[in-house]
Amino acid sequence: MTITRTAVVTGAAQGMGKSIVEALRKSGHTVHGVDRDEADLSNADAAKAYFEKIGRVDILVNCAGGVVGQTHKPLDEITDDAWKQIFDANLQTTFLSTRAVIKGMKENGWGRIVNISSGAGRSVSLTGIQAYATAKAAQIGFTRQMAHELGQYGITVNCIAPGFVLSNPSTIKQWESYGPEGQEKLKMGIATRRLGKAEDIANGVSFFVQEESDWVTGQCLSIDGGHSLF
Repeated sequence: MTITRTAVVTGAAQGMGKSIVEALRKSGHTVHGVDRDEADLSNADAAKAYFEKIGRVDILVNCAGGVVGQTHKPLDEITDDAWKQIFDANLQTTFLSTRAVIKGMKENGWGRIVNISSGAGRSVSLTGIQAYATAKAAQIGFTRQMAHELGQYGITVNCIAPGFVLSNPSTIKQWESYGPEGQEKLKMGIATRRLGKAEDIANGVSFFVQEESDWVTGQCLSIDGGHSLF
C-alpha cells in the first residue's frame, strides 16, 4: 500500500541523491530535494530555517556528504579544517537534519529516516581519506542509536552502505585514476562483476521507506554487488 508522504532528500543535486528523489516521486510522494547551494545543512541556523519552511516531514533521506574535493594525505598532514569539512558534510548534516524532523514524526506517530553511509564506514576507504571513513562509520552508529531511541514513536531509522557507484564527478575521477588494470581488479572484487548505479541505491531507499517495512529498523544494508563478501 502506498500513502503519499512528504519527503526531504539531502545532497540531491546529482548522483544518488538525485536518483532517490526521482524514485520517491515515482512512488507518489511529495519530495523536496536540497543541496548545499540551497541550504547549508551543516549550519544549525540554516538547517532549522530550511526545515521550518518545509513543515512536517514524513521521510528523511540523509544523502549529503562526500569527500568535499579532498584526496588522500598521511594523517600527520591533515589539517583541523580539512577534517572538520568532511565531518560537517557527512555527519553534522545528518545530525541537524534528523533533529529538525523528529518532533513532527513523533507527533504523527510515523516516520522513516534513511542515512546513506558508505562501504568505507564498514571497512576502509578506497581513497584512504581517514575523516571520510570515520564519519561514515559514525553515521552507522548514529543510525543504530536513533533506531533504538525513536522506534517507540513509530519511526524507523535505517542505513545504506553503498559500494563503488559511478554517480558524480568525484567517483568518476577516482575510477579513471585506477587505469584499466586497477579498474579490472576492482570489478573482480565485486561478486556481480559490475559497478553500482545510483538507481541501485534508490531501490534500497524505496524498500526502507515503504509502509510494509515498519518492523525493519537499525539496519545497515550493504548495496555493493557483493563486494563486502570478499
